[in-house]
Amino acid sequence: MRRIRFAVLTICILAAPFVTEAQQTENVRRIEFLSAPSLSPANVDAFRKVLREHGYVDGQNLLIEWRSAEGRDERLPALAAELVRLKVEVIVTQGTAAAPAARNATALTPIAFTFVADPVGLGLIASFSRPGGTITGVSSFALDLTSKRLELLKEAIPSLKSVALLTNPANPVSASSISEAHTAARQLGLDVRLVEVRDPAELEPALVSISRERAMAVALVPGSFLFQYQHKIAELAMKGRVPVLGWNSLLAENTLISYGPDVGEIVRRAANHVAKILKGARPGDNPG
Repeated sequence: MRRIRFAVLTICILAAPFVTEAQQTENVRRIEFLSAPSLSPANVDAFRKVLREHGYVDGQNLLIEWRSAEGRDERLPALAAELVRLKVEVIVTQGTAAAPAARNATALTPIAFTFVADPVGLGLIASFSRPGGTITGVSSFALDLTSKRLELLKEAIPSLKSVALLTNPANPVSASSISEAHTAARQLGLDVRLVEVRDPAELEPALVSISRERAMAVALVPGSFLFQYQHKIAELAMKGRVPVLGWNSLLAENTLISYGPDVGEIVRRAANHVAKILKGARPGDNPG
């Protein structure tokens, strides 16, 4: 009888670690972070830090799948579909084009977006106060600040008469951004020339053309493609002696002026949305 009891006890002891491991696996929450531009290490750290404050530690009780289209928005639908198949609990998106790609990939998984220029205009949410559905997030207000950015550029360069708008037409809010820029430019007495780029190879000819035609500055239309290649744009603009106007703090090092919301704060607010959703909150009830 003693031998039998000892054998049963041994089996229970050996089985205990496997039970604990299974319980730990079941308690791990899974989310995905889908970004249109390359992921910024500072944004990643800020995102993880806020989730830790809520008790979710990446690599322990939280698993984050990171994906980036690296400025090529056409890659986003495939990346979104791939991550949906992983059956994550929340999708976090960065960049205007990433949020629609995630929404089109799933109608069930909650989505928390960041850096979307016009979420209401894109039909992602009903309103900022009551997003509705399975989507919430934080806007970059890139369109609303267009006029202010051009005003600041005019103040910095009082003799400013002409501005080239550099844009990727594939950007979902490119047309709206350009319209806002034209309206603001008219009010400031500025001539505007539109320059479109769709591929990295087109950047150098575009900046050479802007310099040759003597545009006095180049304003970047918000979008993941131009954000991804900001260093290249800055290098080419410097060669042509053309000042650059950007739209957020992460562009400050590569532009003469960059005006927009605090990027770190946007990421932190998005992480708070994710924590609330993981704790049972409905995305559509969380104000943006």
